[in-house]
Amino acid sequence: MMGHSHALSGVVGWMAVVPLVQGTEFFGLSFDLGPGEIIAGSLVCAGAALLPDLDHKSATVTKTYGKVTEVLGGMLGYLFGGHRMGTHSFFFAILMGVIVQLLALWSEMAVQVFVFLLVGIALQGLGFGLDKNRVASGVINALATAGITLALFSTGVNYTWLGLAVAFGVILHFFGDMVTKMGVPIFWPLWKKRIGQGKGFVTDGPVEQKVVTPLLTVGIIVGSVYLFDWPAILPEY
Repeated sequence: MMGHSHALSGVVGWMAVVPLVQGTEFFGLSFDLGPGEIIAGSLVCAGAALLPDLDHKSATVTKTYGKVTEVLGGMLGYLFGGHRMGTHSFFFAILMGVIVQLLALWSEMAVQVFVFLLVGIALQGLGFGLDKNRVASGVINALATAGITLALFSTGVNYTWLGLAVAFGVILHFFGDMVTKMGVPIFWPLWKKRIGQGKGFVTDGPVEQKVVTPLLTVGIIVGSVYLFDWPAILPEY
C-alpha cells in the first residue's frame, strides 16, 4: 500500500484496540488511556506504520527527514535484504518495539524525541504539507509536529505503552502489504517466502484509491465519534 494508506491504517488500528485494552495490564504495563493517549497513540501508530518502508529510497518515510532518513533507509535496506524483505517481518516489529520500549524506560527525553520523529512521519504520510515546495512543507511539518508533541507533553500523556504501539504499527504495515500483489515475508529470516504474493490488489491501484483509503478515512471518523466525549471537549456558547 501507499504511505497515506499505511498512515491511515495506523490511526484506525490504534483506535480499534483502545476499547479492547482499556483498563487492562499487558507485560506489567497498565493501559489507562485518556484522550491524550488516544491521540498520541494514533499518531505514533501512524508513524510506525510507515517505518518498514525505510528500505525503499523513494518512500514517504525515507524522504521525511532528508539525508538522515535516506542514509538510515539505505542501511536498513542493505541489512534486511532490500525492499519488502526483513523490515516487513515480525522480527523487525519486535526489534523496533523492544528498542523503543528500552528508550522509554531509559529516558523521558528519549521518549519525547522519538514521539516527535514519529509524529512528523505520520503527518508526512497523511499528506500534511505542500507537495510542490519541499522547504515550506518541511517547515510546516516541523512546526506542526513540535506543537503537537509539546501539547501532548503538557497534558501529561503517559507513554509506558510506546514500544507496544510502535510494534503494533509496524505489524499493521506488513499486514496491509500482504493484501497487495507483492506480499511480504513476515517470518523472515527463518522463512523468506512472501505471504500473499501474486494475490490481492495493485499498490496505488483503483481498489486502494477508491475502496481502501475511503474506508480507512470513514474508520477514523467513526472511531473519533465513538472514543471521544465531544460535548465535554467542545466549548459551550
